[in-house]
Amino acid sequence: MKPWIHHLLAVLLCLALPITASAENSTREAGYAIHHNAIPSAMLSPEIASRYGLVRSKYRGLLNVSVIREIPGTHGEAVAARVEASARNLAGRVMKIPMREVREGDAIYYLGEFPIVNGETLDFSLKVQPAGARKAIETGLQQQFFID
Repeated sequence: MKPWIHHLLAVLLCLALPITASAENSTREAGYAIHHNAIPSAMLSPEIASRYGLVRSKYRGLLNVSVIREIPGTHGEAVAARVEASARNLAGRVMKIPMREVREGDAIYYLGEFPIVNGETLDFSLKVQPAGARKAIETGLQQQFFID
C-alpha cells in the first residue's frame, strides 16, 4: 500500500472515530471514488481539531470529502478537485458549506464546517469536479446529528 494511502486512512480514522453515528459513504463514477462523511465536530480530539484549524463544538458538524482516481491494480491516486457542498434540513432550509483543501504529502481532502442542532437530519448535496475531468460528479449523503 502506498504511504499516502496509510496517511489518508489514518486521518479519516482520526476524524471519524469513535463516532458510531457518523455517515460514511463513497460514490464511484467515471473512474473516480468520492469518499464523503459528516460527523459532529465535538467528537474530534482537541489535538486533531487544533492541527486542522477546526472548531470543536456540540453545535458544529464537519464534512470530509476526498477524491481518488481509480487506477487498476493500485489503491488509486488522490486528486485535487473543485468541491461544492450544501446541506438541507427537513424544513427545507439550505445552507452552503464552504470547503477548504487540506494537503498532507500525497493525500488531498476537503473539509467544511456547519452548524447543527439536536436531532436534526441534514441532506448533503455534493458537486465534485476532479482536476482534468470533463464534468462534475453529483452525489450526497444524509446524516442525523445528536447533541449530548
